[in-house]
Amino acid sequence: MELPVIDLHPYLSATHSGDTLTPELKTICSEVSKTLRETGALLVKDPRCSALDNDRFIDMMERYFQQPDELKRLQERPNLHYQVGVTPEGVEVPRSLVDEEMQKKLKSLPKECQPLTPTGPDPKWRYMWRIGSRPSTTKFQELNSEPVIPEGFPEWKETMDSWGSKMVSAIEAVAEMAAIGFGLPNDAFTGLMKQGPHLLAPTGSDLKRHGKEGTVFAGYHYDLNFLTIHGRSRFPGLSIWLRNGKKVEVKVPVGCLLIQTGKQIEWLTAGECIAGMHEVVVNNRTLDAIKAASQENRSLWRVSSTLFSHIASDAVLKPLGHFAQSPLAENYPPICAGEFVEKELSVINLKGNKGGLQ
Repeated sequence: MELPVIDLHPYLSATHSGDTLTPELKTICSEVSKTLRETGALLVKDPRCSALDNDRFIDMMERYFQQPDELKRLQERPNLHYQVGVTPEGVEVPRSLVDEEMQKKLKSLPKECQPLTPTGPDPKWRYMWRIGSRPSTTKFQELNSEPVIPEGFPEWKETMDSWGSKMVSAIEAVAEMAAIGFGLPNDAFTGLMKQGPHLLAPTGSDLKRHGKEGTVFAGYHYDLNFLTIHGRSRFPGLSIWLRNGKKVEVKVPVGCLLIQTGKQIEWLTAGECIAGMHEVVVNNRTLDAIKAASQENRSLWRVSSTLFSHIASDAVLKPLGHFAQSPLAENYPPICAGEFVEKELSVINLKGNKGGLQ
């Protein structure tokens, strides 16, 4: 199955010039909401986010992750729940290892749709960099901490801020289009995103050490945030699960961005959209890309240019508009977004809670 590619340019042009949305644009908005509802994922083309921007970002992150571990660990901040700076490999625990309900669910899937079972924490590094402004007063200070800049990368701040803010802009456009498609005001989601703890969170996986077929870099899980966006990786390996339980490998065309639904949009739509399950595993296509990169003497670090967009920490998560009347709304009681994030982080080990692994 090929995911549809939505070109954001017509919508951006219409909103920039203040035009009323045409029936054609409203149809595209309906396609955005329908695709997010049915697949939990969407491919978009945004004229503000070029393939060159993505390449520049990945080039810098490859250089960072290639450094010796002891240099990278200088940017580690476990006291801040790893929400800024670097998270070393072996820290993030796939939810499928600690969530019994999820384990039952994945065992009920047909054999060909089951995820690979990780044997322990993810063997990937991650860097967390906040994007956008933060509130001056908040009950969730550690989710809104100051950024960490590694030495030897004079271009770091500008590259991170530029690529991150472009991807947030793409998410905002998709969030507006989805709101319109769902029959909500166009700012229903974006109004709650203002000053949210958005995180540019690229991962780095060492394919020299972990390049064996079947290696699980990111075990079967969902994202706890609102919407997640990725630029195209140089090494394939991401698979997603559709709402019907079917497993699909994602192929991101050059110049496109992949958007996935997180738990916060599930909350706001009372389960109309569900948080998309996904995993990253070394497969045949990854091995082909490793071979090609080796022959061309390119880096064998698999970098994902991932950004987690969030609802503002002090905003309340609850079903919006007509979703509040859904029979499923009672499963999504009001909760502060920051409190929700802290609960989720404690399960996946980023808050110092071993999550039942000991």
